[in-house]
Amino acid sequence: MEKQTAQHISRINDVLFHIHQDITRDLPAKRLADIAAYSEAHFHRVFKQVVGESVHQYIRRTRMEYAANKLMFEARASVAEVSGLCGFNSISSFSRAFKATFGISPGEWRDPERHRAEKSYLKDPEIAAGYARVSGRVLPEPVIVDVPEKMAAYVRHRGYNRSIRKAWLILQAWANVERRDFSTQYGLHHSNPAWVDVDKCRYVACIAIDKPIQRRSVVNQMVIPGGLHAVFRLKGIYGELLPQISLVLEHWLPSSGFKQRSTPAFVHYFHNQFLEQDEHFELDFYLPVSFD
Repeated sequence: MEKQTAQHISRINDVLFHIHQDITRDLPAKRLADIAAYSEAHFHRVFKQVVGESVHQYIRRTRMEYAANKLMFEARASVAEVSGLCGFNSISSFSRAFKATFGISPGEWRDPERHRAEKSYLKDPEIAAGYARVSGRVLPEPVIVDVPEKMAAYVRHRGYNRSIRKAWLILQAWANVERRDFSTQYGLHHSNPAWVDVDKCRYVACIAIDKPIQRRSVVNQMVIPGGLHAVFRLKGIYGELLPQISLVLEHWLPSSGFKQRSTPAFVHYFHNQFLEQDEHFELDFYLPVSFD
């Protein structure tokens, strides 16, 4: 990888980290360009080159995904409230943007029967088979804990499928070269694959680190946000994790009395299905929540 390209990735990773710390806050392009240490015009070019879409498109789409979660899983959150959280000045403009993204209005989106029948990840045969195996499973009771921030080295990846293994192998090779401990592994789940196509979901492979990274490139450094989380111990084989996470979001969250916060959910692996030969996983799924 050319030095300039590695520098672009590193700086845009800093911007993506800032965006995902709180997608509901104001995110002006000038501020994001300052974080990347580029002029605003150059920042727009580099962001699109690295991410594949403009910064405005990325923020709008990410906010729409956040809005979809809020509308689906928080019945008491009004469309006006969700619209305001996503930075819209009017319900009509929010509704137009939402329909442009998902093809239906925010009100129609709230029909739970529609989502039971049209989960995006069911297009993947292995995940569909996993869904059939776990759909009748009783969820484990979560533990509600206040977790500390975690410093991590990470590699970003697009797609919730076996291609995630590539990100883990890059991170493992980096850890070997840098003589870093590779044993404490986390995966950040930015997207809900129930309605975001699996190949477009955004994932981050992370390992805990105890000192800063000196040379940043495709491997970068971040702080995994802390705070209140509902923690679920989940087990299974490849294809069963996303359906189990859906069960948490669809069945536990709406009746829990908690609200989902805007920071990303993450998993702490004890057995990582992307690295285990038998593709089994055992992990804790951390869902960021707040009191109603």
